[in-house]
Amino acid sequence: QVQLVESGGGSVQVGGSLRLSCASSAIPSYSCMGWFRQPPGKEREEVAVLSKADGSTGYADSVKGRFTISLDNTKSTLYLQMENLKSEDTGEYYCARGSAWTGGECLQMSGGDFRYWGQGTQVTVSS
Repeated sequence: QVQLVESGGGSVQVGGSLRLSCASSAIPSYSCMGWFRQPPGKEREEVAVLSKADGSTGYADSVKGRFTISLDNTKSTLYLQMENLKSEDTGEYYCARGSAWTGGECLQMSGGDFRYWGQGTQVTVSS
């Protein structure tokens, strides 16, 4: 059974940093891993994705240059390093896993294409 467990959320001031972690059961080589978030009162949105097949990454325009997605294969753990946080980064953050044989396929995936989801971790950014 696939398990995804997020951690690392919390409260931080504007301009601060956080690192989210997503511990997973073994991640197959054809996996596409992603971070999503749901701001209060809004729909879920994709934040970043990473292809295990070739290491390709993709980011939402709103987080480019501030967030970094990475995968530690030895620990089967996905990370999201978040820098220079803004109030609009507030939300519930979810880790997800889907299937993609290529990096290009992974970067084209949307939320509905991800089969497995974690329970979420809350990030609150305040001024």
